[in-house]
Amino acid sequence: MSSGLKFLSALFLAVICSVAVSQAMDIFGSLSAGYKSGLSFRGTTGLSNFAQGFPLSVEFGITYSSVDAGDPFPARRVFIANATNGTPEKNGTTWDFRLDFLYNLNIRGPKAIYVFAGPRLSLFDAHFHYVGANEEFDVTSNPWGVGIGMKGLFAISNRVDLTLSGGFDNYFDTSIHGHDTTYNPDNQNVNPHENFTYKDAKAAVNTPRFQGVLMLGLTYTF
Repeated sequence: MSSGLKFLSALFLAVICSVAVSQAMDIFGSLSAGYKSGLSFRGTTGLSNFAQGFPLSVEFGITYSSVDAGDPFPARRVFIANATNGTPEKNGTTWDFRLDFLYNLNIRGPKAIYVFAGPRLSLFDAHFHYVGANEEFDVTSNPWGVGIGMKGLFAISNRVDLTLSGGFDNYFDTSIHGHDTTYNPDNQNVNPHENFTYKDAKAAVNTPRFQGVLMLGLTYTF
């Protein structure tokens, strides 16, 4: 995680703690697992009732996902060289950071049903290894995006809730970097191979784009 993201995370937690001391509010945290372009795990923390008359809650979350890296042979041609030897191995991961503003629909039955929306940042890393060819490299991209969704809380006890959430995240085009090459959305590329363009790079690796999200977990209110 970059130092800037560490600072923002620490700042968010510090704000929660300082406001909690001065006001009566609900602080909550959750752990969940599910699907976001692959097996995913998420941790969140947030607060509600932190300003009199303000109808929204706020929640910060980090999601780790194991994803499909992309097609190893086009990735090799676009970022390295036009070679075909070696047995390809690949793996892909994302670390997603989210800040959501939640509105309680006040539906009778569940403890709470929220609609939410907010900004996203995804740190994507695709790793390719060509066994027998002595070739190994990573392709990275860090797109910003926005997301919307719904979340339901179903009481297990006074403080613990079963939590089901689903939604959609959409990420915007940004630079894709691999080895010594960078492809940019405006095709002002750095050290491009042959006549490849940003479109070719985006087709070769599965950078975050439009994603469906479904998570199930537990929420604890302090």
